[in-house]
Amino acid sequence: MGTVELMKMHLNHLSFEMMKSMPSIRKTGIICTIGPASRDVEKLKELMESGMNIARMNFSHGTHEYHAETMENVRKAAKSFDHPKMIAIALDTKGPEIRTGLLAEGPSAEVELSRGASIRLSTDCQFESSGTAICLYVDYNHITKVVSVGSKIYIDDGLISLIVEQIFEDGLQCRVENGGMLGSRKGVNLPGAKVDLPAVSDKDIADLKFGVEQGVDFIFASFIRNAEGIRTIRKVLGENGQHIKIIAKIENQEGVRNAGEIIAEADGVMVARGDLGIEIPLEETCLVQKQLITMCNDAGKPVICATQMLESMVHNPRPTRAEIADVTNAVLDGADCVMLSGETAKGDYPVEAVKTIHSICKATENSDNYKEFFQKLIQSNRMPEDSAHVIAIAAASTAVVCKASAILLITYTGQAAALCSQYKAPVPIIAVSRNEQTARQLHLYHGIFPVHYNIEEEHPDWHIDVEDRIKHGIDVGKERGFIQTGDFLIVVSGWRKGAGHTNNLQVVNVP
Repeated sequence: MGTVELMKMHLNHLSFEMMKSMPSIRKTGIICTIGPASRDVEKLKELMESGMNIARMNFSHGTHEYHAETMENVRKAAKSFDHPKMIAIALDTKGPEIRTGLLAEGPSAEVELSRGASIRLSTDCQFESSGTAICLYVDYNHITKVVSVGSKIYIDDGLISLIVEQIFEDGLQCRVENGGMLGSRKGVNLPGAKVDLPAVSDKDIADLKFGVEQGVDFIFASFIRNAEGIRTIRKVLGENGQHIKIIAKIENQEGVRNAGEIIAEADGVMVARGDLGIEIPLEETCLVQKQLITMCNDAGKPVICATQMLESMVHNPRPTRAEIADVTNAVLDGADCVMLSGETAKGDYPVEAVKTIHSICKATENSDNYKEFFQKLIQSNRMPEDSAHVIAIAAASTAVVCKASAILLITYTGQAAALCSQYKAPVPIIAVSRNEQTARQLHLYHGIFPVHYNIEEEHPDWHIDVEDRIKHGIDVGKERGFIQTGDFLIVVSGWRKGAGHTNNLQVVNVP
């Protein structure tokens, strides 16, 4: 057996031992959709204390004024702590999707659609805010041209299905195949239909410009079908929005087919399983999830697993065993973040849902199976692309060899921290940045604990300034329980001022 093989065996053994003894710190990010159940400042503070890292605003619902107020509440809540929390804000676009209108009894009302009942889907705007169990508005004028008699129509992530029986100029007469309770503005899917919607609608353009004005950190771009959709959004964001990261939501067959080019163009990907599970054969959803997460891991792009992760907790204080398994598998697959939707937006137990998903992620990360990520890195023959990749691999490997408590990384743009995260280091990455937006955005990446170094004026001696930032990171790490005096710490920084010069690695004994 050669030296390289012996080294790999030694590192694998060290990784296994380290995973058994390392402190229990969650490395998977938690994204919460903010809605009526969670938008007040006190409730937001509870979500943050329970583990929320990114607040998602769903622009399929609500006005700009409503979302502006919610974003302000998020920022107020984040700043209310003794150490302000770096909570990122994501704008989720409506995208080229089809939705039902408002119900006559209000946005929070529900109507029951009974199996076998007849219901009309109308494109007439007079029904936009007066939906009932016998007539619903849909916001796609061409729906009568892309379906035929016998076609299936799915509503609300496929929970309700209709069969088209008659087609009129301004609507469809349908029969309810699978019924249930239906709320306002629910998604509509037309499997197999060639929908001629633009990649970015007029509403999306207005929302994106609003997001730039509001200083959002992420765009969650809905129904991305190819790389051109991402490029179109970048153009709309313009120079003022160039630092906003675009996360492509893959949620239809065309998006899956073009996943390679989408991953290459986007800053990250969301596996949006709700619509995806309707647009592709249901039995393939889990396999496609694993495929997309693996592709993102291989490409070094962050990936979010979303939709119905703890759906039963909308009305129940505890999840089902299947939901626990679902979250566990998403983490084991390699998801950087998991996302809650209705659980926190409209649910009866938003805080409990966050605490639950936090506990599941943490337990999974501390399992023996989770160490396989780092083992794959050690066993990989993939050549690093540049010196930054070499440093990232070295930092993760050295952390295992030294049994270090953490990796402390000095960054401005976040690029070096993102690279280090790519290799799934088995210890937390404390990323210290002067740039507040960078600190917030780093929550998207596996294992990163961002620290905002809020001293704007740099020390005239750059090396002293770096030492000050390292000391600040150590102090925060001690305070949060990541590191203790006497621990080994891997410190990564640049050899000179400016982005793109991170190639200095030190093993430090924490004072």
